[in-house]
This record gives sequence, structure tokens and C-alpha cells, in this order.
Amino acid sequence: MQTILLVLQFLLALALIGVVLVQRSEGGALGMGGGGGGGMGGLMTSRGTANFLTRVTAFLAAAFMANSLLLAVLASQERGPGSILDDRLPVSAPISAPDQDPAGAAPAEPAVPLAE
Repeated sequence: MQTILLVLQFLLALALIGVVLVQRSEGGALGMGGGGGGGMGGLMTSRGTANFLTRVTAFLAAAFMANSLLLAVLASQERGPGSILDDRLPVSAPISAPDQDPAGAAPAEPAVPLAE
């Protein structure tokens, strides 16, 4: 199921990129796609084509977002509830200081006399 949705996500992304790139630039900030006589300027100039491409873009964007949410839900169900803190190593007995007896008794006598 996830493989099918991932392939669909890839196809939706390619289609969305293609539709956005086909649309005519209206701002002219890029310096291309504006007026003039040649190129793509004369191919898609009607208002109906622009409305169609806008609607296709909106539909593809909505489908992309819905598919993304569905993939996120499926991924979270596979993993299951939990926390990364639950995966810690089990804590064993506390480590005692080197000068203390592991049983918690008083510190042992030093091996070398400190002062006479």
C-alpha cells in the first residue's frame, strides 16, 4: 500500500512541477514568458487556458497534500505508540565509588598509611 502511495506521490510531484512550469509568467520578474511574438507566449494566451491550468494546479496541490497526510498516518501506524526514551538501555545497579564497598558499607582502610 505504501509503495503505491509513494509512486503516486512521485507522479503527483512531477505533474505539479510540469503544470506550474507550463503556466505563463504574469509578473515578468524572470524576464521570460511575457509578450513578444515567439516562443510559448502565443500558445497559451487565452483566459480559459489560464483558468484551466490554475484549476489543475489547485487540484494537483490538494491531491499532493492529501497523499502526504495519508503517507504520514500510515508511517505512524507502522511504528506504533511510544517514545524514544522507552528504548533506553535498562538501568542496572548504581555504580559505587571506588573507595566504598559495593554492599554499601563504610569505606575500606587505605592500603598505604597516610601519616604516622
